[in-house]
Amino acid sequence: MKIVSYNVNGVRAAIKKGLLDWLAEEKGVDVFCIQETKAQIEQLDNNAFEDLGFHVSWHQAVKKGYSGVATFSKKKPDLVKIGIDIEKYDNEGRVLRTDFGDTTILNCYFPSGSSSEERHGFKMEFLKDFKPHVDKLLETRKKVIILGDYNVVHQEIDIHNPQRKDKPSGYRPEERAWMTEWFENGFVDAFRNCHPEKQEFSWWSYRAGSRQRNKGWRIDYISVSNELSNQILDAGHFHEAKHSDHCPVWVKL
Repeated sequence: MKIVSYNVNGVRAAIKKGLLDWLAEEKGVDVFCIQETKAQIEQLDNNAFEDLGFHVSWHQAVKKGYSGVATFSKKKPDLVKIGIDIEKYDNEGRVLRTDFGDTTILNCYFPSGSSSEERHGFKMEFLKDFKPHVDKLLETRKKVIILGDYNVVHQEIDIHNPQRKDKPSGYRPEERAWMTEWFENGFVDAFRNCHPEKQEFSWWSYRAGSRQRNKGWRIDYISVSNELSNQILDAGHFHEAKHSDHCPVWVKL
């Protein structure tokens, strides 16, 4: 199984930049998860994905042009569940669950806290509320993959300038500590599991030629539950895909 996760920063804009052609050429993708769709489902031609052999599952924000996640799968899901039953997050289109046999995938767009201290606080609330939801899920579903844009840099190796002093949201001690606890209690970071000392990034600012100079952050993750971790074959990034300020991340199981 090959799974790809990609914050497309607007699916309609990404399609105009060649997203569908790239997906068609990238052979063997079984599940393709996108975040920050910034679209209502009626604004998208689902036939374009269906023509590539994918079933479409969708979770959009109430606010038009904002947030949203979608999962495209070659196999039809046995179950599709929208949200985590907490209205303030579900209204923003942040979590979409799909089940395939005994495997569950949560496609997630964690809040960004970069716009204000208020939004950083909202992000920390999400982290606090999300973990119990996942713990409950693990009681009945052991093979779980939780992927997407976490909007958190975990380790110093995951950012190009780890000594920065301004403490931006995404690189603050409290959220990094949450990530450490996350990966110590039930989940494996698929990329770091395969490449413990490799520095690769998944997001670059649009400013100052950051991508060309590879001044990035690794904030997109594929977390694999301990029950599945021994099935990880490899994981990495598609740096050549440039339809967004992020690049796709992938895992083979």
